[in-house]
Amino acid sequence: MKNTQKLAIACSSGSFKGAFTHGVLSALESAGIRADAYAAASSSVIPTAWATIGKATDLGVDYWLAGLKVIKQPDVGMSQLALGGIAHFSPLKELLFAAQTPEYFVATSAVITPEATNETQTEKARRLGRRLLVSASKGDRSWVNEHLQAVLFSTNNLKDELRLDTSNFEEVAYASSRMLHAWDVPAWIGGKPYVDASYTCLCPAIEMVELGYTEAIAIANEPGTLYRDMFQLQPIPENYKGVDIHIIKPDVDPQEFGVSFTDATVEGFCAVYQHGKDKGQEFIARWTATN
Repeated sequence: MKNTQKLAIACSSGSFKGAFTHGVLSALESAGIRADAYAAASSSVIPTAWATIGKATDLGVDYWLAGLKVIKQPDVGMSQLALGGIAHFSPLKELLFAAQTPEYFVATSAVITPEATNETQTEKARRLGRRLLVSASKGDRSWVNEHLQAVLFSTNNLKDELRLDTSNFEEVAYASSRMLHAWDVPAWIGGKPYVDASYTCLCPAIEMVELGYTEAIAIANEPGTLYRDMFQLQPIPENYKGVDIHIIKPDVDPQEFGVSFTDATVEGFCAVYQHGKDKGQEFIARWTATN
């Protein structure tokens, strides 16, 4: 199987719908496709970390089924689910951070103003989160433009403050997934405030091209246009600055299988994960035929 030089695989946010991305990663892995870099946002952080060490299939759909059991328990919210998933399902750090392992990126949204820190890291966060959902439906990105900045942490970053390592992995993984309207535990990385990647970066495919990768695979969790962030103002194109971005997406919204952003059934998770594997295999057949 072809192993393209400077290939990056970028994975989207999507909460429970991320089971689709995980299925695609498993299909690519089973076909022997290894990227030079893996990049994740929000719910794709843990599955992508496993893909980075070549073991996405080992994690498998059981990861999502375990989360479903946890979220059904009393007094467990999305923050507790995310923190528990990070604590119990993160890959071995000696593998993820090994010198021979492909570079691993995690997208986040840094909070860059005192006013936004006061809103995002206090009891005001839920109200702000709901307001931003309404703004997103209207394509109004004005609050984000003023108060947030997209940030990529990575395992080989030369800047200490942006290097992903054993000391900050849990903080970065949680920050990347913290949506304000439903996650009640604030997110901090090195004492600085952060929120979910989705506000500034749904899928870090363009970011990978800008970093010099010469081919990218972007995995979406919903059909239709894949946008750069949740405000849906900038589509991720199939070619950016002369670099091909191959977008893999489901045929239907995972909700039709019984998987929404924050609710799912066992059967739904299994179906969405398998659909991801199927779409991954379809992509592999096309990709190998043209290379």
